[in-house]
Amino acid sequence: MKVLYQDKEIETKEGIRVNELCEADIQKATNAVMGCRVNNEVKPLNYALHDRAKLELIDYTNKDGKRIYVRGLLFVMGKAFSELYPDALLTVDYQLDNAMLCEVDNKTVTDEMIAKVKERMNEIIQKDLPIVRKEMKREEAESFYNKERTLKGKLQLDLKEEKDVTFYFCDNYFNYFYGVMPISTGHLKIFDIIKYRQGFLIRYPSKQNPTQLAPYKECNKLIETLDDYEKVHRVLNVNTIYKLNRVVQEHKAKECILVDEALHEKRIIEIANQIANRKNTKVVLIAGPTSSGKTTFAKKLGIQLRLNGMKPVTISVDNYFVEREETPRDEFGNYDFESIHAIDLKLFNDHLRKLIEGETILAPTFDFLSGKKVYKGNTMSLAKDEILVIEGIHCLNDELTSEIDKSLKFKIYISALTVLNIDYYNRISTTDTRLVRRIVRDFNFRGYSALHTLAMWDSVNRGENRNIFPFQEEADAMFNSSLVYELGVLRNYAMPLLKRIGNIHPEYSEAKRLYRLLSYFEPIDPKYIPNHSLIREFIGDSVFEE
Repeated sequence: MKVLYQDKEIETKEGIRVNELCEADIQKATNAVMGCRVNNEVKPLNYALHDRAKLELIDYTNKDGKRIYVRGLLFVMGKAFSELYPDALLTVDYQLDNAMLCEVDNKTVTDEMIAKVKERMNEIIQKDLPIVRKEMKREEAESFYNKERTLKGKLQLDLKEEKDVTFYFCDNYFNYFYGVMPISTGHLKIFDIIKYRQGFLIRYPSKQNPTQLAPYKECNKLIETLDDYEKVHRVLNVNTIYKLNRVVQEHKAKECILVDEALHEKRIIEIANQIANRKNTKVVLIAGPTSSGKTTFAKKLGIQLRLNGMKPVTISVDNYFVEREETPRDEFGNYDFESIHAIDLKLFNDHLRKLIEGETILAPTFDFLSGKKVYKGNTMSLAKDEILVIEGIHCLNDELTSEIDKSLKFKIYISALTVLNIDYYNRISTTDTRLVRRIVRDFNFRGYSALHTLAMWDSVNRGENRNIFPFQEEADAMFNSSLVYELGVLRNYAMPLLKRIGNIHPEYSEAKRLYRLLSYFEPIDPKYIPNHSLIREFIGDSVFEE
């Protein structure tokens, strides 16, 4: 059997496992090798090769490698708790700065508890115990669930197209995890577990520095925003896919949608009132990662500001780019249009200051073809009852508006901060929700395929990590644009697009992972979604469409 590995075709015996074939490379690798890709599909290191294959090792610096590592840590954490505190009801809540925030719903988390769990986790890791994937036929799985009286992974039984149900075992402990796992506990050497708030943090390295833990950065405003939504959805009893699916099956989706939309409206009203109560505010700055719904949010906020006697006026940062030849370049020598220094900061601040002081400006229009600002006679001024609303990736960075007094600015961070989990151990990534939104929007309104969106996603994320996320705690208010029901709607649009991506493409593994995630959701009919909903920005028929 022939295998294409590191651009070379090698001949080997059929059925050989990847960790046998690549043993030398795995041992000498600079960073921990966590898994592999076989024909662009993520597989565990002990995957047996049976057909001609293209093979690639995945280490911690790869996003799939890091995902495998984090799943493994949560598995070991669950095993340690099950041995020390067998009746503990664990939940994995949020991802925070290379850490997972976890809670124990029925126990008080103490320093002593965390110390014991950490010690036991280290013992499990040092023993390098195998983590074994087992598949059961549906009938066998149903019998297993009845015997064990567990809900772990039970969502799999609801998937009609799934013939098998998968569990991971280590000694007598078992759990379900969405995605590939490490083949043994010894692969998980770098971690920490610390008491944090009412729960604890499982900490792990960043992809950029996989050999050690960086100092933890506090995300207090982000946590408060997440907690607010989590509390509401727990009251609604919709905090997992399983529970959302039950709402759909019981024909209560319309009620769920209307309540969720009302929560959005309530929060936007609160933010508008905050702005109005700060009497000297003249500039509202809105920033957030891609597919957060900034456009719809800004328009809905504008309506609420009007009700507070404030007329919003928009000014586009895109018209203030520097001349093309002055644009900074990235490490590859390409123009870096996402750099804050791609903006003519001096002119932008001069115009803002003049507008705030009641002067009239001659506003530029940036010609993207020529790469120059042009002036078409467009003048602009700001009346006493008018307020500037500016949206852009750098809006939380004070360098963008450095000459404007902080007391005149109100900064808003918006993102789709998902609080819905697959189950109590498997969370849905906030990034995944935005990616699904982007896939749907790019296809519906920009003519891009899902393959194109996935191919660009890593580059988009790098820009966000550099220009947006470091400044999120600078916000005066945060808006969580996620809707608990949205993936049940977006699945209808995204799944057919993802299915078109074959295994000849490097993006296949990501497409398959997202497809399987979306398949867990019962489909929700978009007819119940109001035309002013933020989700309409992605699926269409929004009252705000121009």
